[in-house]
Amino acid sequence: MRSHATPGREHGLYPLELAAWRDSATQALAHPDEQRASPKETTSDRRRIKQLERELHRKDKALAETVALLLLSKKLEAIFHKSEDE
Repeated sequence: MRSHATPGREHGLYPLELAAWRDSATQALAHPDEQRASPKETTSDRRRIKQLERELHRKDKALAETVALLLLSKKLEAIFHKSEDE
């Protein structure tokens, strides 16, 4: 028989957690203006995010190139070592 008093327990939610979430949500909703960023901050955040994304993309490409070169050098080493052994 299921208890309707604690339906969250089936999913790993406990009354103390729910109470803490409810308290933090009501506090956040009580003063929403304090939590909002200004348009100037938002614009600078967007610029920073774009800059970081470009840097990440550049580093990803450099890492892929390094891996490709490493694999090619390993293959060449394997080929030439085999021919020397013969």
